[in-house]
Amino acid sequence: MEKIVLDAENRTAIGKKVRALRREGKLPAIIYGKGIQPMAISLDYIDASKILSSVTSSHLIEIDVDGHSHNVLVRDRQRDPILRNLIHVDFLAVSMTETLRTNVMVELVGEAPAATEYGGIVVPSAEYLEVESLPQNLPEKFVVDISGLENVGDAIFVRDLDIPEGVEVLTDMDETVVIVTAQMMEEVLEELEEVEAMEEMAEEPEIIERGRLEEEEGLEAVEPGEEEVEEE
Repeated sequence: MEKIVLDAENRTAIGKKVRALRREGKLPAIIYGKGIQPMAISLDYIDASKILSSVTSSHLIEIDVDGHSHNVLVRDRQRDPILRNLIHVDFLAVSMTETLRTNVMVELVGEAPAATEYGGIVVPSAEYLEVESLPQNLPEKFVVDISGLENVGDAIFVRDLDIPEGVEVLTDMDETVVIVTAQMMEEVLEELEEVEAMEEMAEEPEIIERGRLEEEEGLEAVEPGEEEVEEE
């Protein structure tokens, strides 16, 4: 895994003052983790946004804060809801001598002959796999080559993946990562989902109407001024 180093500075600007920091070309961030006090920092926006745009949540990063080095993982990226540019990043500080659990992204590469030659549909089943390892052993992602899927029904399971040394996969080894299904099957499933949705929509007014009728039948009409008389 390529080593990534980011330079940062301690920051005192918080709250509304952070806006001025962004106007200066800085990206506010925070480092937190076991055994350390949360640390508010700022990064160069251009450099940081370029690097962080392609970094996964399992990619180890070294952040140099005023001469002190911190090994971290990206835990959250906040973006402007309109412009979609980064406005804040959360980093989790990790110990290089303690194992940790995290999710590693799965990336499919290549083309499946079952799809290109027989019209099958490639259906990904696992976007991430949960793993446990030392931070320095974490894979950036699991790259899965689907060029060996030659027939409809062929699949790749977690147990088929190339797991790096020092990494324990916690996801069920029998879980499907990707499978090729028949196009007709996909269309049938979609039609069934549409029918079920329509049936649910049709049942809802019937249930409401039945409930209303039952409620009305259970009410006794009492004329104004009438009182109930108990039998002796």
